[in-house]
Amino acid sequence: MPHMDDSDRQSTGQPRAMRPLDPAEAMGLLGSVGLGRVVFTRDALPAIRPVNHLVEDGDIIIRTHDGAALTTATGADQGGVVVAYEADQIDPDTHTGWSVIVTGYAHRVTDPAENERYRTLLRPWVDRATDCAVRIHPELITGFQLTGTPPFPTA
Repeated sequence: MPHMDDSDRQSTGQPRAMRPLDPAEAMGLLGSVGLGRVVFTRDALPAIRPVNHLVEDGDIIIRTHDGAALTTATGADQGGVVVAYEADQIDPDTHTGWSVIVTGYAHRVTDPAENERYRTLLRPWVDRATDCAVRIHPELITGFQLTGTPPFPTA
């Protein structure tokens, strides 16, 4: 039987192996990329926004603008609001890579000095004023890595 490389596997439609990530590994991968998606509730419906982020002291920091739905939601309740945050890096050709999902509480950063520091550390990727920072503290961290199909056992 001829050897199959990743491009052969993709063209034959063979599935990828999915390996769970432990929380530390998942957060490390999340910190290795700068773009993700935040999921929150807006008018009792799920809303998703692509945002750039940084990971600091185990928390995810994003910037947003004052009138944004997420900013409004996090400012309305001092206990924070439940959000999910997802980032991934999956190769479209080989279908290998990873995905991380964090669920936790989002709080608006209210300290002016801390907010200013995030303004210098986290540059927005859209041309819009982003004067607010939001900190997401993970409560649940899940993730997986997609790898090539494991070899078939030999008899």
